[in-house]
Amino acid sequence: MDRNNFSRAVPRPFGAANGVTLVRAVIAVILLVLGTGRIWFSLAIDAELRWLVVAGAVAALCLDGIDGFLARRLGQVSAFGARFDLETDALTMLALALLVFALGQAGPWVLLSGLMRYIFVIGGWFWPALAMALPPRKRRQALCVAQMVALILALAPLVTPPLSGMICLAGLILLGYSFGADMVWLAGHARMEGKAAC
Repeated sequence: MDRNNFSRAVPRPFGAANGVTLVRAVIAVILLVLGTGRIWFSLAIDAELRWLVVAGAVAALCLDGIDGFLARRLGQVSAFGARFDLETDALTMLALALLVFALGQAGPWVLLSGLMRYIFVIGGWFWPALAMALPPRKRRQALCVAQMVALILALAPLVTPPLSGMICLAGLILLGYSFGADMVWLAGHARMEGKAAC
């Protein structure tokens, strides 16, 4: 992206709301590095560090509500901010799922929690209906938060398998339902548009 296109994509000023989202993104990257380090380099993550991870993840989750509130309150709502928030949510979910797997709290299937958003996007390359804009839904936001809470709980040192896996599975089922509902809506909407075009 050249400098002119980048300056058009990023709102001026960047704003407090996007600043909060940026803090969340930094936390997500740290969590992702920890998970990757655990898998590839056998990074030691003891109980104290796990509690720090849980604290950081809870902080990121709380900030997720604050950035949206600030954007509306300060009149800083923008397409860039909404996309930045969405992608930060997706990265955080991936980082948490990776950590849960890396710590042996659930099997490799838990990675679906973090990969679902990216699978959905890639699916849109092959099935254009999935790339269409979705209407805002509280259900989508609530179930995303529910899965994040499930992953955070599974990271707590006091929660051990098989309970941690059961918690993550319950969250994954809810998240899968949310994505499934969106796919059904997009398929129906695409069909209606196709009939209208005829």
